[in-house]
Amino acid sequence: MNDHSNTAAQEKGRALVAAGDERSYWQPLPANGYVTVKLRPQETGSNAASMGTQNIAPGSFVREHSHVDQEEIIFVLEGKGTAVIGGERHPMVPGVTLFLGRGVGHTFINESDCDLRFSWTIMPGRGLDEYFAAIGRPRQPGEPAPAPFARPSDDAIIARRTGFTPSE
Repeated sequence: MNDHSNTAAQEKGRALVAAGDERSYWQPLPANGYVTVKLRPQETGSNAASMGTQNIAPGSFVREHSHVDQEEIIFVLEGKGTAVIGGERHPMVPGVTLFLGRGVGHTFINESDCDLRFSWTIMPGRGLDEYFAAIGRPRQPGEPAPAPFARPSDDAIIARRTGFTPSE
């Protein structure tokens, strides 16, 4: 009889509880707001996914972009806004879930007077957390928002390196 067992399948994966010690970054114009990276491959030991939350300030937006070789899931937690996906407008209200395949252009617009807050999961998990860190500024929970600031001049290089593709 042949033994078809897979040693890797028998090994246990890692467990991780993200409880307040995550990385958080203020984001530049036009999104403003901030991103908190809850899970990333460097901590989980898995490249399958990264996960976090994003708060978009009132009247601000995430510019149109796509992901070269990643898929993204968005779950709206708070606020009200609009997702524009492939030119079609979709409401972003608590409980709405969006699936965004590779290369699908999308933007998120906060049209309300309070933060639009959502959870994001990117698969595979490499790149997006690095992009947020590279273009943003470190944030400590509870500190006041900084004055709006511009993206770094090498934003396009950072985007290409991390698989984040602005549609400009």
